[in-house]
Amino acid sequence: MVSDETMMFHIGSDENKAQNIIKKVCKAMQDKGYNPINQLVGYILSGDPAYITSHNDARNMIRTLERDELLEELVRAYLEQIKND
Repeated sequence: MVSDETMMFHIGSDENKAQNIIKKVCKAMQDKGYNPINQLVGYILSGDPAYITSHNDARNMIRTLERDELLEELVRAYLEQIKND
């Protein structure tokens, strides 16, 4: 049976943890000359950690987050940013 009610989706992620990991991973990718946006999109879409450099343990750090947690943090940060514009 299909409901017309809007379903709530909530992940109890630790925003500070996710935010810190994203910052460190992006810094590592920039250090190695990669475009962090392109690499993160590739990782989120495919799940393949090869999109993330192993420099400064970035690949292992990003894998401590589920992809849905990563996406949640990115959307949250984007919505906060446009709300303040």
